Amino acid sequence: MISRTALPLSLRVGALATAAASLLLTSCVSNTASTAVGANVAAKKIPAKVSPDTSLTVGAPDLKVALELSGQIDKVPFKVKWANISGGPQCSEAFRAHALDLCSAAEIPSINAHWTGLDTKLVAVKFRKDPIADPIYELGIAPGAHIKTLADLRGKKIAYSPGQAQGALVLRILKKARLTQQDVHLVELASTGDVYPTALGNGQVDAAPIADVNIKRYLTKYGRDGGHTIKHGLRDDPGHLWALTDSVGDAQKSAAVRELITFWARAQIWIDAHPKQWIDGYYVKDQGLSREDGEYLVKRSGRPDFPADWTDAIKRQQQTVDLLAKEQKHKKFDAGILFDRRYERVAADATAGERRTP
Repeated sequence: MISRTALPLSLRVGALATAAASLLLTSCVSNTASTAVGANVAAKKIPAKVSPDTSLTVGAPDLKVALELSGQIDKVPFKVKWANISGGPQCSEAFRAHALDLCSAAEIPSINAHWTGLDTKLVAVKFRKDPIADPIYELGIAPGAHIKTLADLRGKKIAYSPGQAQGALVLRILKKARLTQQDVHLVELASTGDVYPTALGNGQVDAAPIADVNIKRYLTKYGRDGGHTIKHGLRDDPGHLWALTDSVGDAQKSAAVRELITFWARAQIWIDAHPKQWIDGYYVKDQGLSREDGEYLVKRSGRPDFPADWTDAIKRQQQTVDLLAKEQKHKKFDAGILFDRRYERVAADATAGERRTP
């Protein structure tokens, strides 16, 4: 069941700081009646060349830094307006305002966009070569929660963000543990900043999926009290470039998107091959993290993988659609309509033969 118990002040302050994202999150999961038509752009030919006068507004701040560090940013053959936003809630809001053409996001935002009438396409797909060994998330366990295995989640309070990747992961974890929503207490809480680690430390929840440097910081702060993490053993690595359908439906913008995918894919390989430069230039100088935190994140990042065939990616996306439709009372749909397969081979072809770390 989903608990809507009032949160302590520290968590409410964090929620207020991200009010816009939280409002959008709510809209993404509450409106089940509206769905995007899913415009068919497959028959539209993408021009061989892009006009230098074409402009794309792109929400991928890390890509901008990667292109700067690798010396490639001035080689992009069209105009790019870099928006300092990324992720589902912010990108969805910008798409609706027609203030964004392309952004980076995980798998859930495009699904929720369809359910709320926002017509978008996934134009690039990236995974990790070993997603089980290098997961994005681990399940944070609160001190004193007495959870050592997924089966121990029965009867526990679990942080749940229905419109985010973390929410879908929680549902997958419950399914793997052969539990239902009725077997646990889902505490609806948007995962922003350190909200989940704080909720764990305060005992507001017993378990919560946490990622990246939050794992390291949580264990450092609460490990002595018994806070720990457990591996969920599930694939949680889908990453995408996500576009407004109106943008890829425009001839010149569609060509610009193709070129940007090429630069994006090569940038991921550059990051993989230049960890020291990435730590210094992005994590330390751009994000303000310590070098130790940057090194930790690089070790957790895994190796990039760009499939030339999206069949399996679409199959996994369909499984996610079906799971969310069942658990969140949405209408099922064909996940294939979310993917613009005109771009299917672009990233894989762009990185063929690119130098990788040993």
